[in-house]
Amino acid sequence: QVQLVESGGGLVQAGGSLRLSCAASGRIFSIDAMGWYRQVPGKQRELVAQITSGTITNYADSVKGRFTISRDNAKNTVYLQMNSLKPEDTAVYYCTADVRSSFYRRSDYWGQGTQVTVSS
Repeated sequence: QVQLVESGGGLVQAGGSLRLSCAASGRIFSIDAMGWYRQVPGKQRELVAQITSGTITNYADSVKGRFTISRDNAKNTVYLQMNSLKPEDTAVYYCTADVRSSFYRRSDYWGQGTQVTVSS
């Protein structure tokens, strides 16, 4: 089994910054794509950013230029640097990882979520 543990959420004023981290542990052969999603009550979970094993990145239009996703493959960790935060960025943020437990066996895993609250 694989566990994803997120950290770094919290309360920040508009215009401020936060850095989220998500560390994967357990039975890991390799990790393909990793990413961050967010969800507010009553709405669907939406993609924020994702990064491939080759470090190709993709961002939601709403966060382009403000958020940066990165990863440390040696630590099986993905990061989300969030700058110029806005009240509309308030949500529970979830990390996800596409993990291979062997060359032929792949599964998607999710973290437990971390709350980000941006006050105006």
